[in-house]
Amino acid sequence: MQDKEQYVRFDWAMKRLLRDKANYVVLEGLITTLLGKKITIKKLLESESNQENDNDKQNRVDLLAEDEQGAFYLMEVQNETEVAYFQRMLFGASKLVTEYINRGQGYENIRKVYSINIVYFNLGQGKDYVYHGKTEFRGLHDNDILELSPFQRQKFEVDAVSDLYPEYYILKANDFNKWSKEPLEQWIYVLCTGDIPDDANAPGLSEAREKLKIARMTKSELNSYYRHLDNVVILRDNIDTARAEGKAEGRAEGRAEGRAEGRAEGRAEGRAEGRAEGEREAMIKNARKMKALGADVAFITSVTGLSEAEIQQL
Repeated sequence: MQDKEQYVRFDWAMKRLLRDKANYVVLEGLITTLLGKKITIKKLLESESNQENDNDKQNRVDLLAEDEQGAFYLMEVQNETEVAYFQRMLFGASKLVTEYINRGQGYENIRKVYSINIVYFNLGQGKDYVYHGKTEFRGLHDNDILELSPFQRQKFEVDAVSDLYPEYYILKANDFNKWSKEPLEQWIYVLCTGDIPDDANAPGLSEAREKLKIARMTKSELNSYYRHLDNVVILRDNIDTARAEGKAEGRAEGRAEGRAEGRAEGRAEGRAEGRAEGEREAMIKNARKMKALGADVAFITSVTGLSEAEIQQL
Protein backbone atom coordinates (compact mmCIF):
# COMPACT_ATOMS: atom_id res chain seq x y z
CA MET A 1 0.00 0.00 0.00
CA GLN A 2 1.39 3.40 -0.97
CA ASP A 3 2.10 5.82 1.89
CA LYS A 4 -0.04 8.93 2.02
CA GLU A 5 1.74 12.00 0.65
CA GLN A 6 2.91 14.52 3.26
CA TYR A 7 3.06 18.28 2.78
CA VAL A 8 4.86 21.08 4.60
CA ARG A 9 3.00 23.47 6.90
CA PHE A 10 1.75 26.52 5.03
CA ASP A 11 3.43 28.99 7.42
CA TRP A 12 6.87 27.54 6.67
CA ALA A 13 6.05 27.31 2.95
CA MET A 14 5.20 31.03 2.93
CA LYS A 15 8.54 31.79 4.54
CA ARG A 16 10.61 29.69 2.13
CA LEU A 17 9.12 27.73 -0.78
CA LEU A 18 6.41 30.14 -1.93
CA ARG A 19 8.88 33.01 -2.29
CA ASP A 20 10.09 31.38 -5.50
CA LYS A 21 8.48 33.06 -8.52
CA ALA A 22 7.71 29.65 -9.98
CA ASN A 23 5.47 29.01 -6.98
CA TYR A 24 3.48 32.27 -7.10
CA VAL A 25 0.58 30.34 -8.55
CA VAL A 26 -0.13 28.81 -5.12
CA LEU A 27 -0.45 32.21 -3.43
CA GLU A 28 -2.39 33.57 -6.39
CA GLY A 29 -4.84 30.71 -5.98
CA LEU A 30 -5.45 31.46 -2.30
CA ILE A 31 -5.90 35.21 -2.89
CA THR A 32 -8.10 34.66 -5.95
CA THR A 33 -10.33 32.28 -3.99
CA LEU A 34 -10.58 34.69 -1.07
CA LEU A 35 -11.30 37.87 -3.05
CA GLY A 36 -13.47 36.27 -5.70
CA LYS A 37 -11.49 37.79 -8.56
CA LYS A 38 -8.42 36.78 -10.53
CA ILE A 39 -5.17 37.99 -8.94
CA THR A 40 -1.77 37.85 -10.62
CA ILE A 41 1.28 38.54 -8.45
CA LYS A 42 3.80 40.82 -10.10
CA LYS A 43 6.49 40.48 -7.42
CA LEU A 44 7.15 39.85 -3.74
CA LEU A 45 8.52 42.71 -1.65
CA GLU A 46 10.78 42.59 1.38
CA SER A 47 9.15 43.28 4.74
CA GLU A 48 10.62 43.68 8.19
CA SER A 49 9.72 40.22 9.44
CA ASN A 50 10.96 38.13 6.53
CA GLN A 51 13.52 36.46 8.78
CA GLU A 52 15.59 33.41 7.92
CA ASN A 53 16.60 32.67 11.51
CA ASP A 54 14.12 30.30 13.17
CA ASN A 55 14.23 32.36 16.37
CA ASP A 56 13.35 35.64 14.64
CA LYS A 57 9.68 36.49 15.18
CA GLN A 58 8.93 32.80 15.43
CA ASN A 59 5.18 33.18 15.73
CA ARG A 60 4.85 35.67 12.88
CA VAL A 61 5.36 34.86 9.23
CA ASP A 62 4.51 37.55 6.74
CA LEU A 63 4.68 37.83 3.01
CA LEU A 64 4.16 41.02 1.02
CA ALA A 65 3.01 40.74 -2.59
CA GLU A 66 2.17 43.30 -5.27
CA ASP A 67 -0.23 42.60 -8.11
CA GLU A 68 -0.15 43.95 -11.65
CA GLN A 69 -2.44 46.85 -10.71
CA GLY A 70 -0.17 47.98 -7.86
CA ALA A 71 -2.30 46.72 -4.96
CA PHE A 72 -0.51 45.18 -1.98
CA TYR A 73 -1.29 41.89 -0.23
CA LEU A 74 0.10 41.53 3.28
CA MET A 75 -0.22 37.91 4.39
CA GLU A 76 0.49 36.88 7.98
CA VAL A 77 0.33 33.61 9.88
CA GLN A 78 -0.08 33.71 13.65
CA ASN A 79 0.39 30.44 15.52
CA GLU A 80 -0.23 31.55 19.09
CA THR A 81 -2.67 33.77 20.97
CA GLU A 82 -2.04 37.50 20.82
CA VAL A 83 -4.57 39.68 22.63
CA ALA A 84 -3.78 42.80 20.59
CA TYR A 85 -3.77 41.06 17.21
CA PHE A 86 -6.58 43.26 15.85
CA GLN A 87 -4.45 46.32 16.55
CA ARG A 88 -1.43 44.68 14.95
CA MET A 89 -3.45 44.11 11.78
CA LEU A 90 -4.25 47.82 11.75
CA PHE A 91 -0.62 48.77 12.37
CA GLY A 92 0.67 46.52 9.58
CA ALA A 93 -1.75 47.87 6.98
CA SER A 94 -1.26 51.49 8.08
CA LYS A 95 2.51 51.20 7.99
CA LEU A 96 2.34 49.75 4.50
CA VAL A 97 0.17 52.66 3.31
CA THR A 98 2.64 55.26 4.58
CA GLU A 99 5.81 53.44 3.50
CA TYR A 100 4.83 53.35 -0.15
CA ILE A 101 3.92 56.98 -0.75
CA ASN A 102 6.69 59.51 -1.17
CA ARG A 103 6.75 62.95 0.41
CA GLY A 104 5.19 65.44 -1.97
CA GLN A 105 2.96 62.88 -3.72
CA GLY A 106 -0.77 63.48 -3.76
CA TYR A 107 -3.07 61.30 -1.68
CA GLU A 108 -4.47 59.80 -4.87
CA ASN A 109 -1.22 57.80 -5.06
CA ILE A 110 -2.01 55.79 -1.91
CA ARG A 111 -2.04 52.09 -2.78
CA LYS A 112 -4.83 49.64 -2.05
CA VAL A 113 -3.89 47.21 0.74
CA TYR A 114 -5.35 43.79 1.49
CA SER A 115 -4.39 42.39 4.90
CA ILE A 116 -4.82 38.60 4.90
CA ASN A 117 -4.40 36.98 8.31
CA ILE A 118 -4.28 33.23 8.86
CA VAL A 119 -4.70 32.60 12.59
CA TYR A 120 -4.37 29.32 14.47
CA PHE A 121 -5.99 30.55 17.69
CA ASN A 122 -9.43 31.79 18.77
CA LEU A 123 -9.28 35.45 17.79
CA GLY A 124 -12.20 37.32 19.30
CA GLN A 125 -15.66 35.78 19.48
CA GLY A 126 -17.47 34.51 16.41
CA LYS A 127 -18.84 31.34 14.84
CA ASP A 128 -17.53 31.78 11.29
CA TYR A 129 -14.09 30.74 10.03
CA VAL A 130 -13.57 33.58 7.50
CA TYR A 131 -14.18 37.26 8.27
CA HIS A 132 -13.92 40.29 6.00
CA GLY A 133 -13.60 43.87 7.22
CA LYS A 134 -13.73 47.08 5.18
CA THR A 135 -14.36 50.79 5.75
CA GLU A 136 -17.77 52.30 5.04
CA PHE A 137 -19.31 55.62 6.06
CA ARG A 138 -22.96 55.48 7.11
CA GLY A 139 -25.30 58.35 7.81
CA LEU A 140 -26.27 58.77 11.45
CA HIS A 141 -29.84 59.73 10.54
CA ASP A 142 -30.73 57.85 7.34
CA ASN A 143 -28.19 55.00 7.58
CA ASP A 144 -27.25 55.56 3.93
CA ILE A 145 -23.73 54.69 2.71
CA LEU A 146 -21.60 57.62 1.56
CA GLU A 147 -20.76 57.05 -2.11
CA LEU A 148 -18.12 58.39 -4.50
CA SER A 149 -19.08 61.10 -6.95
CA PRO A 150 -19.03 60.20 -10.67
CA PHE A 151 -15.83 62.23 -11.06
CA GLN A 152 -14.14 60.36 -8.19
CA ARG A 153 -15.15 57.00 -9.66
CA GLN A 154 -13.59 57.98 -12.96
CA LYS A 155 -10.43 59.47 -11.42
CA PHE A 156 -9.69 56.64 -8.95
CA GLU A 157 -11.12 53.83 -11.13
CA VAL A 158 -13.07 52.27 -8.26
CA ASP A 159 -16.77 51.92 -7.47
CA ALA A 160 -17.00 52.55 -3.73
CA VAL A 161 -15.30 54.52 -0.96
CA SER A 162 -14.37 51.22 0.70
CA ASP A 163 -12.27 50.35 -2.37
CA LEU A 164 -9.88 53.16 -1.39
CA TYR A 165 -9.22 51.83 2.12
CA PRO A 166 -7.38 48.75 3.41
CA GLU A 167 -9.45 45.60 3.61
CA TYR A 168 -8.89 42.86 6.16
CA TYR A 169 -9.45 39.12 5.90
CA ILE A 170 -9.19 36.76 8.87
CA LEU A 171 -9.00 33.02 8.18
CA LYS A 172 -9.52 31.06 11.39
CA ALA A 173 -7.80 27.81 10.52
CA ASN A 174 -7.26 26.31 13.95
CA ASP A 175 -10.10 23.79 14.06
CA PHE A 176 -11.62 23.54 10.57
CA ASN A 177 -11.46 19.92 9.37
CA LYS A 178 -14.49 19.57 7.07
CA TRP A 179 -13.67 18.77 3.45
CA SER A 180 -15.97 20.50 0.98
CA LYS A 181 -16.56 21.19 -2.68
CA GLU A 182 -16.49 24.93 -1.95
CA PRO A 183 -13.11 26.42 -3.01
CA LEU A 184 -12.70 28.64 0.07
CA GLU A 185 -13.58 25.80 2.45
CA GLN A 186 -11.05 23.60 0.66
CA TRP A 187 -8.34 26.19 1.29
CA ILE A 188 -9.26 26.55 4.97
CA TYR A 189 -9.16 22.76 5.33
CA VAL A 190 -5.67 22.64 3.80
CA LEU A 191 -4.44 25.47 6.04
CA CYS A 192 -5.79 23.68 9.10
CA THR A 193 -4.82 20.07 8.41
CA GLY A 194 -1.86 20.32 6.01
CA ASP A 195 -3.55 17.66 3.87
CA ILE A 196 -4.40 18.20 0.19
CA PRO A 197 -6.97 15.57 -0.94
CA ASP A 198 -6.83 14.18 -4.46
CA ASP A 199 -10.10 15.87 -5.45
CA ALA A 200 -8.97 19.36 -4.37
CA ASN A 201 -9.89 21.70 -7.21
CA ALA A 202 -9.75 25.21 -5.67
CA PRO A 203 -7.41 27.62 -7.49
CA GLY A 204 -3.79 26.96 -6.52
CA LEU A 205 -4.34 23.65 -4.70
CA SER A 206 -3.39 21.35 -7.56
CA GLU A 207 -0.10 23.27 -7.83
CA ALA A 208 0.32 23.20 -4.03
CA ARG A 209 -0.08 19.42 -4.11
CA GLU A 210 3.09 19.20 -6.21
CA LYS A 211 5.15 22.07 -4.84
CA LEU A 212 4.61 21.51 -1.10
CA LYS A 213 5.49 17.83 -0.98
CA ILE A 214 7.97 17.01 1.77
CA ALA A 215 9.49 14.44 -0.57
CA ARG A 216 10.59 17.25 -2.93
CA MET A 217 12.62 19.07 -0.29
CA THR A 218 16.41 19.09 -0.15
CA LYS A 219 18.20 17.80 2.94
CA SER A 220 18.95 21.36 4.02
CA GLU A 221 15.31 22.43 3.58
CA LEU A 222 14.14 19.35 5.45
CA ASN A 223 16.44 20.06 8.41
CA SER A 224 15.26 23.67 8.53
CA TYR A 225 11.64 22.58 8.34
CA TYR A 226 12.00 20.09 11.21
CA ARG A 227 13.71 22.77 13.34
CA HIS A 228 10.73 25.00 12.64
CA LEU A 229 8.31 22.28 13.79
CA ASP A 230 10.35 21.74 16.95
CA ASN A 231 10.29 25.47 17.72
CA VAL A 232 6.52 25.62 17.23
CA VAL A 233 6.10 22.75 19.69
CA ILE A 234 8.40 24.44 22.23
CA LEU A 235 6.55 27.72 21.86
CA ARG A 236 3.15 26.14 22.41
CA ASP A 237 4.44 24.11 25.37
CA ASN A 238 5.81 27.26 27.02
CA ILE A 239 2.54 29.13 26.55
CA ASP A 240 0.45 26.22 27.84
CA THR A 241 2.75 25.82 30.85
CA ALA A 242 2.55 29.53 31.67
CA ARG A 243 -1.23 29.47 31.52
CA ALA A 244 -1.54 26.34 33.68
CA GLU A 245 0.95 27.51 36.31
CA GLY A 246 -0.54 30.99 36.44
CA LYS A 247 -4.07 29.70 36.92
CA ALA A 248 -3.06 27.15 39.59
CA GLU A 249 -0.96 29.59 41.62
CA GLY A 250 -3.53 32.34 41.25
CA ARG A 251 -6.36 30.14 42.49
CA ALA A 252 -4.34 28.90 45.48
CA GLU A 253 -3.17 32.32 46.60
CA GLY A 254 -6.55 33.90 45.96
CA ARG A 255 -8.37 31.32 48.06
CA ALA A 256 -5.89 31.68 50.91
CA GLU A 257 -6.17 35.45 51.07
CA GLY A 258 -9.94 35.32 50.65
CA ARG A 259 -10.37 32.92 53.57
CA ALA A 260 -8.08 35.00 55.79
CA GLU A 261 -10.10 38.16 55.22
CA GLY A 262 -13.42 36.34 55.38
CA ARG A 263 -15.12 38.80 53.08
CA ALA A 264 -16.51 38.35 49.60
CA GLU A 265 -14.64 41.40 48.41
CA GLY A 266 -11.42 40.08 49.85
CA ARG A 267 -11.84 36.72 48.17
CA ALA A 268 -12.48 38.29 44.78
CA GLU A 269 -9.57 40.69 45.02
CA GLY A 270 -7.30 38.00 46.42
CA ARG A 271 -8.04 35.63 43.58
CA ALA A 272 -7.53 38.33 40.99
CA GLU A 273 -4.24 39.48 42.47
CA GLY A 274 -3.13 35.91 43.01
CA ARG A 275 -3.84 34.97 39.41
CA ALA A 276 -2.00 38.03 38.13
CA GLU A 277 1.03 37.37 40.33
CA GLY A 278 1.01 33.67 39.54
CA GLU A 279 0.78 34.24 35.80
CA ARG A 280 3.60 36.77 35.94
CA GLU A 281 5.85 34.35 37.82
CA ALA A 282 5.04 31.64 35.28
CA MET A 283 5.86 34.02 32.42
CA ILE A 284 9.20 34.83 34.06
CA LYS A 285 10.00 31.13 34.37
CA ASN A 286 9.19 30.51 30.74
CA ALA A 287 11.10 33.60 29.65
CA ARG A 288 14.16 32.07 31.29
CA LYS A 289 13.53 28.81 29.40
CA MET A 290 13.18 30.56 26.04
CA LYS A 291 16.25 32.70 26.73
CA ALA A 292 18.23 29.54 27.49
CA LEU A 293 17.03 28.07 24.17
CA GLY A 294 18.53 31.07 22.35
CA ALA A 295 15.34 32.97 21.48
CA ASP A 296 15.94 36.69 20.93
CA VAL A 297 14.66 39.34 23.31
CA ALA A 298 12.06 40.73 20.88
CA PHE A 299 10.52 37.28 20.41
CA ILE A 300 10.40 36.60 24.19
CA THR A 301 8.81 40.02 24.74
CA SER A 302 6.07 39.32 22.17
CA VAL A 303 5.25 35.95 23.80
CA THR A 304 5.46 36.81 27.51
CA GLY A 305 4.64 40.51 27.63
CA LEU A 306 7.72 41.19 29.75
CA SER A 307 9.78 44.26 28.90
CA GLU A 308 13.18 43.99 27.24
CA ALA A 309 14.80 45.34 30.43
CA GLU A 310 13.14 42.62 32.55
CA ILE A 311 14.27 39.91 30.13
CA GLN A 312 17.84 41.22 30.06
CA GLN A 313 17.97 40.91 33.84
CA LEU A 314 16.96 37.23 33.88
